[in-house]
Amino acid sequence: MGTTKERSENRKALRGMFVTFEGIEGCGKTTHMGLAAERLATEGYPAVTTREPGGTRIGEQIRAVLLSPEHGNMGPMAELLLYEAARAQLIAERVRPELEAGNLVLCDRYFDATTAYQGYGRGLDLDLIERLNEVAGQGIEPDLTILLDCTVETGFDRIRSRYRSRAKTGDAEGPDRMETEDSAFHGRIRKGYLTLAEKHGHRIRLLDASGEVEEVHGKVMDCLHEALKGRS
Repeated sequence: MGTTKERSENRKALRGMFVTFEGIEGCGKTTHMGLAAERLATEGYPAVTTREPGGTRIGEQIRAVLLSPEHGNMGPMAELLLYEAARAQLIAERVRPELEAGNLVLCDRYFDATTAYQGYGRGLDLDLIERLNEVAGQGIEPDLTILLDCTVETGFDRIRSRYRSRAKTGDAEGPDRMETEDSAFHGRIRKGYLTLAEKHGHRIRLLDASGEVEEVHGKVMDCLHEALKGRS
């Protein structure tokens, strides 16, 4: 793992901007990342969008394994290492090249999700996770992380509503492996995210995501405009 100086030099070599969206299940991060990308494009800031796990052919195959309800017996350590493997591929294949080209990259989840889910949620060693996050992320940290926060109850109300809507259209897809975990697990994840927001306040912007889509979208865009202004 690199020293602080090496990480700083690595960051300077990346001319683009890396923004991640985080939050518990049902917080709306995927929706708001998509809306932000559309809005930024109209404002002259075209963005590359991707997700974790996924974003590459290899990563999407790992995602299918990780989220399939058929794999309910997956051990926490195997889960952690699969997430890190998908991340390593995403950074090497997509994120780093885009940043080096000077592009704006928006990512649906990144290493904060691993700390929150596998660390606070599963109870794995936080120091180990931090080391693995840095190795898999190859020293690349987000310039900005937008953390959309809502209660576990609100998140799962939205998830249930989503699947009811899909069922009406004949979509039989059900909850994924993470969405089927109990509320205590997701409560620990939320607490983990809030702890990370306190610890990394220079990078993580905590937003109340319990309101209507338009209201939350406005808050997200305020954060992005502020960050883009700072970069320019």
